[in-house]
Amino acid sequence: MSFSAKSRGMEKCFMKQATAEWVAKADGDYCTARREAAASPEPNFDAACFHAQQCAEKFVKARLVEADAAFPKIHDLSVLLDLVLPVEPSWERWRPTWTG
Repeated sequence: MSFSAKSRGMEKCFMKQATAEWVAKADGDYCTARREAAASPEPNFDAACFHAQQCAEKFVKARLVEADAAFPKIHDLSVLLDLVLPVEPSWERWRPTWTG
């Protein structure tokens, strides 16, 4: 399953160009994560996890760009989630319930 606007069957994309670029990059990371996790005979789970994190990060940044919300150059998903919650409050469900 791909998350890009094009792959959802939308004929025309109404998002900002910068948002579309973030989404395209996130979609690429998603595809790479799936491919690495499914590789046979030796899946590369480290790479799959890395690209899964990158995918999530880029999708959150895409939403922030679309909402004209500024964000620092960071990779911390918890901080990014805090920044996106004002425009996507339902995304709180993605916060981990465990503590490290």
